[in-house]
Amino acid sequence: MGQKDDSTKRGKWKQLREKERYQIEILLQSGLNSREIGKQLGRDRRTIEREIACGSVIQRDKQWRDRLRYCADVGQRIHDERAANKGRPLKIGHDHRLAEHIEKKIGEEKYAPDGVIGEIRAKGLKFEVDICTKTLYNYIDKEIFLNISNKDLPVKKNGKKRKYRNVRKVALNNIKGRSIEERPENVETRAERGHWEMDCVVGKGKACLLVMTERKSRKELIFKLKAKKQEHVKDVLDRLERSHKGQFREIFKSITMDNGSEFLGYEALESSCIRLGEKRTTCYYAHPYSSWERGSNEVANKLIRRFVPKGTNIGSLTKTDIGRIEHWMNNYPRRMFGYKTANDVLAA
Repeated sequence: MGQKDDSTKRGKWKQLREKERYQIEILLQSGLNSREIGKQLGRDRRTIEREIACGSVIQRDKQWRDRLRYCADVGQRIHDERAANKGRPLKIGHDHRLAEHIEKKIGEEKYAPDGVIGEIRAKGLKFEVDICTKTLYNYIDKEIFLNISNKDLPVKKNGKKRKYRNVRKVALNNIKGRSIEERPENVETRAERGHWEMDCVVGKGKACLLVMTERKSRKELIFKLKAKKQEHVKDVLDRLERSHKGQFREIFKSITMDNGSEFLGYEALESSCIRLGEKRTTCYYAHPYSSWERGSNEVANKLIRRFVPKGTNIGSLTKTDIGRIEHWMNNYPRRMFGYKTANDVLAA
């Protein structure tokens, strides 16, 4: 049985292919009408007529006269645009209250999409529809929301992974400092509270922020320094010791930091300002170029950058501004804690 004599019927609603659209354009230029073109392509006359009406554009000839002519490229473009609009309607389109809540959290309160969804489920907030983190990212990518876009997200991965060097080097400017390799196992495993990581966030000018992160609960303390110097770091620890009185040793059992010039005076940082000659805490130093050894602190710095971008004049920040950032960080829902906050973990 030949192809012309086969008994297989053509499937209904089979759309025109791109190749067929170019054939229609050529056959029209040859002078054939819709019925004749349909016979050659094995299509119904009305299918050809609808395609011609859809893809026709006004073109100007050599005599500067406007003529309506069919263009295969236009027909294919319209087909692709209509095909892109197929599928189920957006779930969030049925719940404007949820959309407003998401826009407020991400646009105004600097939340990440996962933090928004996690907080909704952790607190049992009720909305008409329920979406997951992946769906929310898809909506933002497609610019579904009116007031937020990818520019409002704290991190948008580009698929590139940073290559870390496994070679551990000795800090030549800090030979006497206690290495992180000497840190006890209970500090490494975050088995108990009271072990902190410390770093500075710099900006424009001399002033900077001293950031302290508790390893187990991720509690954050932020202080403004006049300059990135050892004496200013010591002043902060002295104030903390005086304010906590006899509890400083239990709250600040150890502090891990990098080998920056502002942290090199470990003896001064460890020495008590109340009980002279006694030790108030233990300092450990990470390896050079090994920021992952203070991972919690680095994540905290990244969160602070949502409010204090690089190049910001930190000297212009008030105590209220810094307190607002610290409060936000300690009340931000985190996936590792089942979307509880650092304050929730401490309270528990």
